[in-house]
Formats: sequence, structure tokens, C-alpha cells
Amino acid sequence: MIHLQRVAMEIKTVGLYDLILQDVQKLVGKSRVSVDEILDILKKNPQILEDYKQTNVEYNLSNIHIKDIPLEELKGECKEKAKRINKNLNLLRQLEKYTLDFEQSSTLVMIFSVEFIVLFSVQYFIILLDLKEWQWWIYGFFALSIVAAWLYAKKERKKYEENSMIFEDRYEKTLKLIDELEKKGCIKKSDLIIKECDEHV
Repeated sequence: MIHLQRVAMEIKTVGLYDLILQDVQKLVGKSRVSVDEILDILKKNPQILEDYKQTNVEYNLSNIHIKDIPLEELKGECKEKAKRINKNLNLLRQLEKYTLDFEQSSTLVMIFSVEFIVLFSVQYFIILLDLKEWQWWIYGFFALSIVAAWLYAKKERKKYEENSMIFEDRYEKTLKLIDELEKKGCIKKSDLIIKECDEHV
């Protein structure tokens, strides 16, 4: 559901992907690369496409370059399958953030940030407010916050893993449904492709 022509064009022209463009330039061996050369690199080096996808997820941009199927012209089984596809596409867009590695997610950054604030507060209470007689209680609170953060991180990691599996499963099923509808002549996949991102325009 990713449109490689769009990916290549965005890598070449959109500043958000400059680091990826630099990797492509190194692989090609020159500083000015064409869209066709980028397409060739995308096919030969899957990591470049993965880096593009990860950048999009980090910036809340979708890697699903297919729009919902218009239902007005469809009837019967075609319409039912199209509704299912639209529902799946909506779910996939919601779950896309879980395709990131948990270690690289904003959730983990948030957990570390909260723990840093708690540590800073602990030091503030003990040193600046001269609460040395309470320091073991305060350190105990900090220790409890570490345990709570660890448990929360563990729960979130599991959530990422489960949602990532749901995403992969639904992604494959949706692709098959789209192919089925195209074979029956209900839709043209080429009409559904989102060729450029509104956020980049």
C-alpha cells in the first residue's frame, strides 16, 4: 500500500528525508540523483524504504498511500468488500504508530522524561528544602516511581507488540481484498493511490 514513485519523489524533494537522501547519494556514488535512481535503490536496499517509513511514523505521516474506496458506484459484494477495506484502512492508520520499535517510540522518551523530572524533584526536596531527615522516604518514593515506570514500560511494550501483529495481519488481508476487487473489475487500484502528501505541499 506504499507508492514507491511517491516515496522516491519525496526523498528527492522533501527536506524531511534529507538524511535518507544522503544515504541514497552514498549508495549511488554521486550527489545529484534522479527519481529513477532512487527507485532503483529502494528496490535493491529495503532498509532505505524502512527508514522512510520510520521517519513518517515518527512525524505522524501515513505510509498507507491508498485512499478509502468511494462506495456510491458500488453494489452487492463489491460494496461489502469495499466497506471492509475502508474499515481496515482506518484501523491500519490508527495502528501505524505501533509499527515503530518500542525502543524508538515517543512513549519510552516520555517515561524517561518523567523519571528525570522525579529525580530532579527528589534532589530539590532533599537539598534545597533541607529535608535530610525525610531523605529515605523521598528516595523510597523515587524507587517506587522507577518500579512504576518499569511496569508501565513493560505494559506498553506488550501493547506495541500486540498492535504491530494486528497491523501486519490486517495489512496483508486488506491487500488481498483490494486485489480481489480489482480482479472483479469493481475498482482500479491506480485510482486509489494518494500520489502526494498534503503535509508536504
